[in-house]
Formats: sequence, structure tokens, C-alpha cells
Amino acid sequence: MTLTGFKAKNHPQQTGARGALDEVDDRGTAPEYFDPWNERFGGFTLDVAAAPHNAKCEKFYTRQDDGLAQSWAGERVWCNPPYSGLYSWVEKAWREHPHTRGIVMLLPANRVEQKWWQELVEPYRDRPGSPLSVEFLPGRMRFVRPNVVIGPKGDRPPFGCCLLIWKEEQ
Repeated sequence: MTLTGFKAKNHPQQTGARGALDEVDDRGTAPEYFDPWNERFGGFTLDVAAAPHNAKCEKFYTRQDDGLAQSWAGERVWCNPPYSGLYSWVEKAWREHPHTRGIVMLLPANRVEQKWWQELVEPYRDRPGSPLSVEFLPGRMRFVRPNVVIGPKGDRPPFGCCLLIWKEEQ
């Protein structure tokens, strides 16, 4: 078996005609994860991909505000984006990072074969002189999701996560 010519595809939910489902994309970061990161990175001032019920900062952008269309300049940015549109969010972080006080983005760690990772992360992560570092998180974290009944096995996604960290420009 050979992988020559193999083209990775996003899950149909990410590219289907109906688009992403809000109930799947709406995964808030649980406080037991966010609070230590908030302290470690000096206090986030802007959550760029939030909903009113899961915003992590006093200042935040909702789907209606469209964090991809807003400026992140001057802010210390937290981003747990909808996982159905990762290329756009990582691309936006690259454009904004020189004007911010740093960006931390929570992403699925099981998609390193996808275009967004191969073009926007892999060539730069943890390289000398690059502002981008990646931390792979242990285990599978829990997310906060509205109106979800937690089953006997919990509510953990079937993947681990990582942090993409753009350092503040000096």
C-alpha cells in the first residue's frame, strides 16, 4: 500500500453543503484548563471566537461580530476557534500576531496532515526565530457545551489538543 497521491480531506461536516453544526462547533474551554493558561500568559484581554455563554474575557467577539473580520491589535488574545474552519483562524493569527501582545490558540492535535497545519504551522513551529511554538497537551480535555447531557463515559472528544502560541513581538 502506498500513500503516493493521497489527498487528505476534511470531515464532511467541515465542508458539507449545510456547513458546520453550531452544537458541534460550540465547545467552550473549561475553567480548569483556561484559568492556569490565563495566569501563565499574563491575562488574556480578548477572546476572539466566543459566545456570550462561554466567553473567557470581558472583551470578546461572537459569531455575529466575526472575529476574523475584527482587529486583534494591542490585545493579548485567547482563541478556541470553531474546529470546522481552522485554516481561516490560523491564517488570521499570522496576520495579527505582530500587532498583538501574543496569541494563544487551542486546537485539535489530530489534524497535522491537513492543509492548515502543513502550510501554516509545520514550517514555522518551534524553529529558531519563529514566533510560533506548539505545546501538545496530555490526555483529552473536557469542553463546556450548552444543553449537553453528559453520558457515563464523560464528554471528551476523541482527540487530544494542542496550544499554538505566538509570542509577543519584542
